[in-house]
Amino acid sequence: MNGMRVLIVDDEPQILRFLKPALEASGYQVLHAASGHEALRLIANSAPDLIVLDLGLPDMDGKDVIERARSFVAAPIVVLSARDREAEKIAALDLGADDYVEKPFAIGELLARLRAALRHAKAGAAAKTHVAVDGLTIDMEKRLVTREGDAIKLTPREYDLLCALAANPGRVMTHGQILTAVWGPAHKDDTQYLRVFVGQLRAKIERDPSRPTIIRTESGVGYRFAESA
Repeated sequence: MNGMRVLIVDDEPQILRFLKPALEASGYQVLHAASGHEALRLIANSAPDLIVLDLGLPDMDGKDVIERARSFVAAPIVVLSARDREAEKIAALDLGADDYVEKPFAIGELLARLRAALRHAKAGAAAKTHVAVDGLTIDMEKRLVTREGDAIKLTPREYDLLCALAANPGRVMTHGQILTAVWGPAHKDDTQYLRVFVGQLRAKIERDPSRPTIIRTESGVGYRFAESA
């Protein structure tokens, strides 16, 4: 991770005092912006590898920063915000944020989310054809799903749902993103429909469907597929 540039976009000095030494100790170079316009200038001119963004900025909403930044940069964006409303999280993710962490937060959790976002970005557009996590294996070339060598029979829609989630390990996907990817934009609001299919899928792939470890629920927002160990 040494040499990776992280842009912190937050107007609270105490957040910078807390984050900067922790990030530098982990090998990151730290840039800072206290406003949305300053952030967009730094994103354009300094090309950070990762952006940590507060939604509550003095000159514009952080969601507007995400929308504008996504028109010219692909660097992962992790939202860091005190806003706990589900609609805010969903809007930020749908606009192009890669993840979110709520304030107050533990530095260990934030660093883990940053590492996951960078791994996902490094994978880029490379198509995943083989996924293995917690004893479950997905061979996308053969359309074969197994648990510890035993084949699991999935319906075509269950398989498409599993692949949509598995293609984004460690990254939260909103209900709307999943529904659009699997069923099409006309179904992006059918969240109850999605819950039924996720329940069916968990019953087939999880060791204990009542305590899922592969497909994890992000309450009110969507789901997160586990990363390989």
